[in-house]
Amino acid sequence: MPAIEVGRICIKTCGREAGKRCVIVDLIDKNFVLVTGPKSVTGVRRRRANINHLSPTEEKINIKRGASDEEVLQALGLAEKGKKSKESAETKEAA
Repeated sequence: MPAIEVGRICIKTCGREAGKRCVIVDLIDKNFVLVTGPKSVTGVRRRRANINHLSPTEEKINIKRGASDEEVLQALGLAEKGKKSKESAETKEAA
């Protein structure tokens, strides 16, 4: 199981936002973390979440602790560009 750390992309498993992706922005204590979607992207607003209500994925973005929604959006954009360029390189190799 991937570690609960800043920048880890998770899926919420409980609550009104269950099934939606979020990013861990800050570690509050051993039971709670601060997460954000950001709301404009996934519908998850910045809030405290119990780590038992999160399912971490293998994906991680590079952000600093306490990053703003704009910084998270920018990091997600860079992650998407990197993923697309990696996929295009793989398809070129296959051809």
